[in-house]
Amino acid sequence: MALKLSAEDPGFADAFAALIAKSREAKSNVDDVVAAVLADVKARGDQAVIDYSLKFDRLSLTPATLAFSTDDIQGAAAKCDAKTMAALNEAAERIRAYHARQLPTDDFFTDKSGIGLGWRWTAVSSAGLYVPGGTAALFSSVLMNAIPAKVAGVDRLVVTMPTPEGKTNPLTLAACAIAGVDEVYRVGGAQAVAMLAYGTKTVRAVDKIVGPGNAYVTSAKKQVFGTVGIDMIAGPSEVTVVSDAQTDPAWVAADLLAQAEHDASSQSILITDDAAFAARVIQAIEGHLRTLPRRETAAKSWNDNGAVIVVKNIADAAALVNRIAPEHLELAVADPKALAKSIRHAGAIFLGRHTPEAVGDYSAGPSHVLPTSGAARFSSGLGVLDFMKRTSLIDCGVAGLAAIGPGALAMAEAEVLDAHALSVAIRLNNRGA
Repeated sequence: MALKLSAEDPGFADAFAALIAKSREAKSNVDDVVAAVLADVKARGDQAVIDYSLKFDRLSLTPATLAFSTDDIQGAAAKCDAKTMAALNEAAERIRAYHARQLPTDDFFTDKSGIGLGWRWTAVSSAGLYVPGGTAALFSSVLMNAIPAKVAGVDRLVVTMPTPEGKTNPLTLAACAIAGVDEVYRVGGAQAVAMLAYGTKTVRAVDKIVGPGNAYVTSAKKQVFGTVGIDMIAGPSEVTVVSDAQTDPAWVAADLLAQAEHDASSQSILITDDAAFAARVIQAIEGHLRTLPRRETAAKSWNDNGAVIVVKNIADAAALVNRIAPEHLELAVADPKALAKSIRHAGAIFLGRHTPEAVGDYSAGPSHVLPTSGAARFSSGLGVLDFMKRTSLIDCGVAGLAAIGPGALAMAEAEVLDAHALSVAIRLNNRGA
């Protein structure tokens, strides 16, 4: 059964600390295996990628068939349900509009010393997006990763995804077309990450790799970081719902199970100020589980990792939420905006009783790629800035150098960096300083 806690109990502090410290990820040491794959792809390029695809995905490829053709990508929409395609296009439009507002502005100004200072934002030249799965691929993730990249101005966007036995979900390819993806490859696993990071004769390397994956993909992303940039290390999905007794318990139960059905390691937490309401939510969860197709996964997630926490007042939930730092936070309360002001750490906040987390997964607008496992304490969800970098601009001129050069010279001399000092002094006509 899910863990039940009351903030009024004497042992609550320790029990709550244990809850948020609990690791939900399966312990698997794949780093050595992945390192060997990375080294092999780096050394043998296309042939290594082809060999691993045959071994793991039972798919025979050649350099010429690594990529989907333009016709494959552009023609995928015709194989998809019209209603779903309309929803995809609507979601893409909303995601694009939301992220366009994130675009940063350049600036250049002259300070009181007459020195020109500023910054300029530019996009990375190329990015790779890993899409997990085969026929069960989460095509929504293509939109959520690719569109912010294109809004940022990435010139070349590459998608790679496993296609076991050649099976592909046409919705994933259709999403690639909608998002403006430039290249799509039939490759998954650590070998796909290596292909993107190091490049091969057929596939040019990228500058940054984003997107979720299994333990092998995650390890590969960690190991290639530095050669390329990466977005984040994503853990199991999670939601915390803060709700008072005025919300329909069936709604809250459905929201908790929406995360639980992702994976048995997902986590769903309810915080409420009403014990009787909590009991009704638990009862509603049991009812929903009887009809959910993914009930086995959802039930295991809820029973192993779920929690119900009863607090004295709804306002007390804020301190607990900030310690959890959840990926998704729902505030199903009378005044969600007021409570949200007390929340410092959360990947995304869903305000009000009529804002289920699932709309954020698909059509609200913000990217659903969010920090997990408490990482919201120090990081943000994926956005336009993840595909951009800032360059500083400095323009001294003669007067400006005369104003700040002596200070720089003194600091260089104090650090005993003589060439640093010389490069300033020689311009100040002060070689002997």
